[in-house]
Amino acid sequence: MQENLQIDSLDKKIISLIRANARIPFLEVARECKVSGAAIHQRVQRLTKMGVIIGSEFIIDPKKIGFHTCAYMGIFLEKASFFKRVVSQLEKIPEITQCHYTTGNYSIFVKIYARNNEHLKTILSDKLQSVEGIVRTETFISLEESFNRHLPID
Repeated sequence: MQENLQIDSLDKKIISLIRANARIPFLEVARECKVSGAAIHQRVQRLTKMGVIIGSEFIIDPKKIGFHTCAYMGIFLEKASFFKRVVSQLEKIPEITQCHYTTGNYSIFVKIYARNNEHLKTILSDKLQSVEGIVRTETFISLEESFNRHLPID
């Protein structure tokens, strides 16, 4: 069911500005949008309440903190009914940063960061092999992230 969200051009401009810099002061957003700071505050609160904005975060470069290998893994489950149990086990592995329930060949697709290939091998053999319900996996190492962007705000 698609919700009929009331998002106007001011909302879109606010979203674009705070998406580019989550730490931008509301008064600076207000100046850019030519409205009051209170109006920006109210709009952001409304967009948050509507679920359009779901938080803010600092983005950390994995390489700067020692994680030089990025990999994606397709996971085949023994039974579809094992999905929730497997996901709860995957959540306990901190190197897995994303987990998706998918269609196609894999039941689950995850993103993993490791310090290096040896660390990735340890994650695969020591942590993932012990997850009950996984039949097999297929791993792809990312050589380079060419881009990572947000959806356009139309």
